[in-house]
Amino acid sequence: MSEMITADLVDLDLSAPTKDEAARSLAERMVTLGRVTDLDGFLADVAAREAQMPTGLDGGIGIPHCRSAHVTEPTLAFGRAPRGIDFGAPDGPADLIFLIAAPAGADDAHLTILSSLARQLMDEDFKAALRAATDAGRAAALIRGDAPAPEAAAAAPQTPAPEAAPATADTFKIVAVTSCPTGIAHTYMAAESLENTGRDTDGVELVVETQGSAGFTRLDPAVIAAADGVIFAHDVPVREKERFAGKPTVDVGVKAGINRPAELIAEVREKAARGETSGAADPNTSSTPVDNSGEAGDSYGTKLRKWLMSGVSYMVPFVAAGGLLIALGFAIGGYEVANVKVETLLNSFDWTSSTSWAALLFYTGQAAFAFLVPVLAGYIAYGMADRPGLVPGFVGGSIAVTTQAGFLGGLAAGLIAGGVVMAIQKVRVPAVLRGIMPVVVIPLLSSIVVGFLMFVVIGKPIASLQSGLTDWLNSLSGANALLLGALLGLMMCFDLGGPLNKVAYAFAVGGLADPTDGSLKIMAAVMAAGMVPPLAMALATTVRGKLFTKSERENGKAAWVLGASFITEGAIPFAAADPLRVIPASMAGGAVTGALSMAFGCTLRAPHGGIFVVPLIGSAWLYLVAIAVGVCVSAALVVVLKGMRKDAPKDDAVAPTEASAGVQAAPKVPETV
Repeated sequence: MSEMITADLVDLDLSAPTKDEAARSLAERMVTLGRVTDLDGFLADVAAREAQMPTGLDGGIGIPHCRSAHVTEPTLAFGRAPRGIDFGAPDGPADLIFLIAAPAGADDAHLTILSSLARQLMDEDFKAALRAATDAGRAAALIRGDAPAPEAAAAAPQTPAPEAAPATADTFKIVAVTSCPTGIAHTYMAAESLENTGRDTDGVELVVETQGSAGFTRLDPAVIAAADGVIFAHDVPVREKERFAGKPTVDVGVKAGINRPAELIAEVREKAARGETSGAADPNTSSTPVDNSGEAGDSYGTKLRKWLMSGVSYMVPFVAAGGLLIALGFAIGGYEVANVKVETLLNSFDWTSSTSWAALLFYTGQAAFAFLVPVLAGYIAYGMADRPGLVPGFVGGSIAVTTQAGFLGGLAAGLIAGGVVMAIQKVRVPAVLRGIMPVVVIPLLSSIVVGFLMFVVIGKPIASLQSGLTDWLNSLSGANALLLGALLGLMMCFDLGGPLNKVAYAFAVGGLADPTDGSLKIMAAVMAAGMVPPLAMALATTVRGKLFTKSERENGKAAWVLGASFITEGAIPFAAADPLRVIPASMAGGAVTGALSMAFGCTLRAPHGGIFVVPLIGSAWLYLVAIAVGVCVSAALVVVLKGMRKDAPKDDAVAPTEASAGVQAAPKVPETV
């Protein structure tokens, strides 16, 4: 830890009244030393971590921390606040403030060193020495471990630490897992607290697996098998949770592991005495991947959206690969390449013929496209019911293709498969059958139910609906087509890569599996509209740079490339800093572009690529005109709206103590397109 904290990173008289100002004051020291490159961007990441869960701990400790792209090297700043600062701890304000900054790609060794601070904070002598330190150098040395606390130093030489008593037949063995969202501080503090309490509790043997940012070393399977109980103290999903199946289990948040370890130990012993072995450790009733990523108490509508987005997210790579391969095949061999028979490709491939290579690309792309609906259905079911949902989900998706139920059939099949598996998982079965439930029983029964429903009950009606929708798309013309294009443009630009953007994109690419003139027009409108926000922000920062901060102007340079590549997320930094002006302006331009693309009759067979697939676009010049008009509309609107502000943006290229608070780092949004 010698390079992580120096005297320059210590403030023994931190007078900030709030946690935000305290973080800013300490972060400014990091900026001065070149450890943080963007003060406001880093503080936005700290605030985002704080919003997940307060970082105040019992005993007067505040430990704000995050991993951030704006950090150049692992850094620790310390502030002592005599008047106390509220960090949300149950016992009141904190006077010892530690700001931990880790790079987004920090190596395991550095993160492991950072975790040692968390363990030190459980030592009362260490905290007392920090409160008594009279100069910054002494405090930094204490934190680095170069100067032990006086009490510890005096006590160290005499008596060696007693060895742990050997386990006896009456010893209650506990295994625990700790983890937190960042994996730097709370993970290891909870581990230290549980281990210390376990050592101090008669008749208890407790070992902890920390699942932190530095990875994790799995507990020996023999240790887990011999355990009498399990404690999960976590705020993110426990990895490989099935290892702990069938044990009495206490499942709590990570702060409970820090603040009340004795209660958790007592609770797991009571559960074992009552013979309770069900709960989150049971693989048949464990939480699902999507549930784990959300907040407790999510409404059904929120969960439904997450389930659908799970399927769409896994489908998108197949769309990109398959669609681009098909588009390349058309580009090389023309549209007549679709008439080349597979038998010809297999038996008469000509290494020197562009037609053979075009056919190879085309049929490889078609093979990738054939997975779209099964993957969509399979991973919707996976989001609902974890791995047991994969088999019936894929089976249902394949049946949707067979019955020509298409994209809508895949959605229905995934939801049905996940629901059937969840229902089966609720049935209590004898312990002897639990081992074969996820491997044999659940896939068999759920596939039978899904197959019956898809073939006999709902497959044909959905196929008719899909056919009607396709016919309607083919018949679109005039005002109807303009309205559809405008609506898709609004959806693409509303959340810039979020759920609504994904719905519009998935709707468009679903039509590429069986392309028609209408579906190709929709794909063109969606991609054109998705390019508008980042290009518009790039243009606005170029023509009226004074309305933007230095960081925004730098982001504007990158936005040219991102927008041209159809990466809508390139506009997120601007929307995060000024959503009330940027998002409406982006939506207006996107709606104009979508409507113009439909009006011009532009078509697109590739699901991705931006300007790099212009040769594959029908009416390419008009397509570029539609994009240019939308970009100008959005750029003009955002310039006008920002120009109406009474407060001019402060340039963030000033001294660290005067840095602007105007630019916030963008939240990370899964890239959609």
